[in-house]
Amino acid sequence: MNTKRLGRNILYLLVLLANIGCDQVSKTIVRQQLTDNEIISIIRNYFILTKVENAGAFLSIGSALPDLLKFILLSIIPLFALSYGIVYLFTRKHLTKLSAIALSFAIGGGIGNIYDRIIHGSVTDFLHIDLGFFQTGIFNMADVSISVALILFVLQNYLREKKKRSMING
Repeated sequence: MNTKRLGRNILYLLVLLANIGCDQVSKTIVRQQLTDNEIISIIRNYFILTKVENAGAFLSIGSALPDLLKFILLSIIPLFALSYGIVYLFTRKHLTKLSAIALSFAIGGGIGNIYDRIIHGSVTDFLHIDLGFFQTGIFNMADVSISVALILFVLQNYLREKKKRSMING
């Protein structure tokens, strides 16, 4: 492996680990400092901390499934997908930097939530935004990482399409 490739892989690994670290540190603090369903208003009622344990996936989907099926669908299958993503990230030679960083954010967020499901039996969520006209569910830093990844993937696609159009028109 050449030095440039090694440097890029180290960068992607650091981004991935930083996402896992931010997620796990924030969840550890929340687990230690907040009680279940406790509400702490950070910025009036616009930004709220409230600790909930999510036994399902996004918006508690799958939380009522039988335990074995839930473990397979929400832990084992995503664990295989994340493992594939890691291999893909570090072996793909023609991945753009933006796509690789986006994938690092997505994998880091995914690992943060999978870790919670496997170790704690649920995912700790604690952030809530309520701007009146816009309101989120309760989420965590892993969800933020995955959302950032989605935005970066959309940006990558936009830039790729813009480059194609300029090559056709230019």
